[in-house]
Amino acid sequence: MSQPSGPVAALERHQVAVYLGALAAGGLAGQVAPGAGPGLEHAISPVLAALLYVTFLQVPAAELLRSLRAGRFLAAALVVNFVVVPLVVAAMFAFLPDGQAVRTGVLLVLLTPCIDYVIVFSGLAGGSSGRLLAATPLLLLAQLVLLPGYLYLFLGADLADIVEAGPFVEAFAVLIAVPLTLAWLTQAWAARRPAGRRAADAAGTAMVPLMAATLATVVASQTPKLDDSLGDVARVVPFYVLFLAVMAFAGLAVARLFRLGVPAARAIVFTGATRNSLVVLPLALALPDRLAAAAVAVVTQTLVEVVGMVVYVRLVPRLLPGAAPRPAP
Repeated sequence: MSQPSGPVAALERHQVAVYLGALAAGGLAGQVAPGAGPGLEHAISPVLAALLYVTFLQVPAAELLRSLRAGRFLAAALVVNFVVVPLVVAAMFAFLPDGQAVRTGVLLVLLTPCIDYVIVFSGLAGGSSGRLLAATPLLLLAQLVLLPGYLYLFLGADLADIVEAGPFVEAFAVLIAVPLTLAWLTQAWAARRPAGRRAADAAGTAMVPLMAATLATVVASQTPKLDDSLGDVARVVPFYVLFLAVMAFAGLAVARLFRLGVPAARAIVFTGATRNSLVVLPLALALPDRLAAAAVAVVTQTLVEVVGMVVYVRLVPRLLPGAAPRPAP
């Protein structure tokens, strides 16, 4: 794709500020117009599907196949996300606030690796965003396959009363199968027709606006619910901060275990720390009404994490000195 210029390039240079502004705007909108919350909830999945389509559009099908052969990096990403993270969550689980709703929300969000803005923040810190981007479909598929098993380990027999299979199947179809198929069809069109190339380039420029729209929509839809569960949710904030602190060093240890180069190692630190709050939110919203606080716990993690990523962009290059940080693709 062609390199962006003008307003698009300016948005990409200042995308972290754009995302923070979107969070603030969403919070303000949720306070000013709380009645719009239910309607905005229905907009989350379509906006997120569009965001993931644009994300997958940046991953050529051939590159995805090559990423499956990037043995050490892919193994490190799977180990940090699906072995180390569950162990860290297990160590914290007994100390989480009582209440099935909040605990379920914490499990949903912490057990699933991020597949969207992790690429941006990793790139800003000099991480190997290309490898991380190519691994995103596999990470998303793996978490949806493994998440029910992890939830069963933590919640036991109560899981059947909490989680239904339908939302997981719907999430796979809406958030993986459809966007990935459309992205590959667009790539094939772009390879054969100038109009396809122009359409792919235009879609690629929408990444930052779509991410901002997704963050604003999510926060605006859930802010009105904070009043009912503010106390419980506030009590999990320290756990989210602790998770970010622990995973900075856990990711570093995994990267060293697999003897990765500096850019790849930085990407592993980021993928281990960032969580998939945007994708699991539709799952949390599908829970029974008595577990409504789970969705708020998921959104709270997003607010903590985005601020944490600003710290990570400065911290990770110091933990892993070497290659100079570069702008995200």
